[in-house]
Amino acid sequence: MPIQEIVVATGNPHKVEEIRAILGSCGVRVLSLDEVGGPYSEPEECGRTFQDNAKLKAVAYAKATGRVVLADDSGLEVDALHGEPGVDSAVWAGSEGTRSERDERNNRKLAQRMRGVPPQHRSARFVCCMCLAEPSGVVLATTRGTLEGIIAESPQGTQGFGYDPWLWLEDVKCSSAQLVPAEKNARSHRGKAARAMVAAWQGLR
Repeated sequence: MPIQEIVVATGNPHKVEEIRAILGSCGVRVLSLDEVGGPYSEPEECGRTFQDNAKLKAVAYAKATGRVVLADDSGLEVDALHGEPGVDSAVWAGSEGTRSERDERNNRKLAQRMRGVPPQHRSARFVCCMCLAEPSGVVLATTRGTLEGIIAESPQGTQGFGYDPWLWLEDVKCSSAQLVPAEKNARSHRGKAARAMVAAWQGLR
């Protein structure tokens, strides 16, 4: 059966809007968890890879909602920090407080940890892994996307969320937070993973 509708399994409204914008042209209706009832219990993200956590969330929410669910797990990998914050990106500096408060603490920690690291050792990337699961818990597809850059000396820009102001994109001479939404969706880790997911589910039709 063609996939007509998916639920995005995240409590982050920014992610829902990004995915909705990216997938809006493929003829699939994109819904948030709030739009399909609930509240739903959040599964514990105990995986140690982005792919593990994406699968865990997709399967749990697909079973809970009785719908086809798309889940992603994403974050920042910094080479000088041996891949940190990685899967702990959202709660790297603690899980308490609002999303904006956590973002502020995380960014402050990143600035502190990167102080004194020379330019040639500041390579980093955003990573996004996506998983699509049906209500039975069967995984239909998994994808991965990355956005390569370097950690800037100071935050730049006000678009986006999370670590966006810190990832500097050398080829366009701006940060991820200085890209307008259309540009960000065209090149972001989430955009790449989502477009690969479209190709994957078109093969399921």
